[in-house]
Amino acid sequence: MKINIHNQTEEDILEVEKLLKKVFKTIKEKTSMEIVFVTLDQIHKMNFDYRQIDRPTDVLSFINDDESIRSLGDIFISLDQARRQAADYEHSFEREVGFLAVHGYLHLKGYDHHTPEEEKEMTEMQEIILNKAKLQRSTK
Repeated sequence: MKINIHNQTEEDILEVEKLLKKVFKTIKEKTSMEIVFVTLDQIHKMNFDYRQIDRPTDVLSFINDDESIRSLGDIFISLDQARRQAADYEHSFEREVGFLAVHGYLHLKGYDHHTPEEEKEMTEMQEIILNKAKLQRSTK
């Protein structure tokens, strides 16, 4: 799996890039996707524009519908929101960013969590991928 990372923030994302390359290295797929880091304000605006939800979110995924492009689609992640959630869930920032990227990837692959069955399947897939990258859930 090839990931193309874009940074629309002022943050140094070198360590985050290394982390995500490690996470997606385990996925043997001949395709690519875009991961875009955005500010809290940017993701808030996107959440409102595309989902009519007037608050920031952590991750948004947009499936590529242009068959001439081999990319699965675009994943937008707010690192600020990831930091907040890592603290709330009492696990590492790395675990949270990895989780958000994998969650977005699975949405691009067609997974969802509208029903308990879908959520269970998606959660299991997320944990398999994150465990391979040694980003286990906190055991607190």
